[in-house]
Formats: sequence, structure tokens, C-alpha cells
Amino acid sequence: MALQVEEDCELDRILREKFTTEFRKGYVTVNGVCLPQRYEEFARAIEEFEVRDDDIWVCSFPKTGTTWTQEMIWCIANDLDLDGAKTLLPERFPFLEHSILFDYTTIIPRHPEVKLHELVSDSVNYARTRRSPRFIKTHLPFRLLPRQLRTGERKPRIVYVARNPKDTCISYYHHCRLMEGYRDDFNSFCRLFLGAKVCFAPFWDHILEFWDRRTDPNVLFLKYEDMKADLSAVIVKSAGFLKKTMSDDRVTALLKHLSFASMKSNPSVNYEEAVEMNKRLKLIDGNGDFIRSGRVNQWQSEMAKSIIERFDEQTREKLTTRNLLL
Repeated sequence: MALQVEEDCELDRILREKFTTEFRKGYVTVNGVCLPQRYEEFARAIEEFEVRDDDIWVCSFPKTGTTWTQEMIWCIANDLDLDGAKTLLPERFPFLEHSILFDYTTIIPRHPEVKLHELVSDSVNYARTRRSPRFIKTHLPFRLLPRQLRTGERKPRIVYVARNPKDTCISYYHHCRLMEGYRDDFNSFCRLFLGAKVCFAPFWDHILEFWDRRTDPNVLFLKYEDMKADLSAVIVKSAGFLKKTMSDDRVTALLKHLSFASMKSNPSVNYEEAVEMNKRLKLIDGNGDFIRSGRVNQWQSEMAKSIIERFDEQTREKLTTRNLLL
């Protein structure tokens, strides 16, 4: 117990010294979940968010294939409208709690040339005011989703995508270096991840809350690794869930649209504008791309053996009684 308290204190120190920025002042724990401090400003609006039965939600832990899944689901639901898909993904498929991650309120007044879109300044209201059928992304665990969704008062279609924890951690590390101002090394980030001290953690709790609801008729549980192994099969499965028919020609066209090369070069999904804005405002000094590698099992060459062992131990502890393999 004493060692755990000591480790928690050390992780809190890393968060405070290496993972706070001008747009993220600190962190809070809400129902056991690590979140940016600004969550408290939006908690009530999220709790009381009016869910619609014809909504389509993509839910996930960060960096598990969310953007890929969003684009796939939007294209299927919209009958492969590739012209419509040229609109920025965050506008077509808003991120419900985006505003809790990046607080620009003290930054933008110094940069009047920057016009902040509502999907950044008040993402909850932006999602609320979209016309039906709405497409909504969230990284919130089930326990923190809007009340109407948790209680079953409203039953939108929910697509959840999961990925193995080691690859997720690697991808999340690079993302946080590029987008969220993390300034420490990879080993420290792994400690934060394992200690549930990154945003939206604990990782396994997040996944298992949705896994336990995978048989609900309005829930589709997908795995990133299955998408990499046989995307056409996942497209067909997702189309069935959305009650859409996909001809072979449309599946082929969508496969091309969703290829890694296409996604990486597609400005509507690769967040070029967000990266460039943060660099222009000197909020981050990381380099790289939002869509980075997409590889499976990259942990085998990038993680130290001792870290791998800690991940495997935690996975065994969490999945002892569950029939889930990632």
C-alpha cells in the first residue's frame, strides 16, 4: 500500500510538471476517471445532454482507431457520399467533450487573428445543435456518458472500437507529444498509462464497460486489429448494424478511401489545421503527424521488456474472468 501511494504521488508529480500547459492547467479524478480539470465546467452539460434515438455515437479510449472508425461509419451511414466527406471530420462528427481538453480562453485574447470555432470553444453545445441524424464521438467511459444514454431512456446506435493496450499506449504517447503538450519520455508515459493517470483512464475499465454491453442491440463492439486484418468484413458488419446495404463496388471504393495512405493524406481527417494552429500559437513543440503509423504490434520493437511484463500482468488481472482478447 505504501509503495502504491508513493507511486501515485510520483505520477501526480509527472502530470503536474510534464503534462500541464497553458491550455491544460491540471487534472481531476471523477468517478475514478482521470480527466482535465476543465471537465468540471462542462460536467453538467454533458450529464444533461439530450440524446436522440437516431444519433450514431462512436465511443473509444483515445488512439484505438477512433478517427478511422468515424470515417468508416459516416461514409456507410451516408451512402458513401465522398463529396460530403470532404467537410472536416470534426464538423461532420463532432467530439462531444473536445472543449475539456483544450482551454484557449486565456490564449486567444492575445491572438485576435485566430477565430475559435464553437466545436473547440463549446463542443458540447456544438454537438447538441447538429441536425439529425447526429454523429457524435466521445472518449468518455460509459459511466460518464449523458444520463439518458446510461439509463437507456434513449437508445442511439453506439459503435465502440477497442485496441490492445500496448499499441494504444505507444500511439497515445506520440499523440500527446504532438497535440497535448506532454514533455517527458516514453517510459514515464507508460507509467502514467498503467497507473491510470492519462486522460480517460483507466484503460481496461473503459473497454470492459462497453464489452459488457456488446450484446445490446444498439451496440456494435469492434476491434482495431480486426479492422487491420479484414476491413472489408468489418465494413459489411458495420453496414448491417446501420441497416445499410453495401454493394461489392461500394465496399471496394470505401476500402480505397479508408486505406492508410488515403487517410494520412486526407486533410478532412488528419487534423492538419489543429496541429498547425497549436504550433503557430507556440503551445506545442512536438513534431509528427496526427495519423502516424497505424501498425499492429508496434510494441514488440518499441517497448522495453520490463514495461511489456507490466502491461501483460495488468491485462491478466483485468481479463481473468472475461472472454476478451486484444
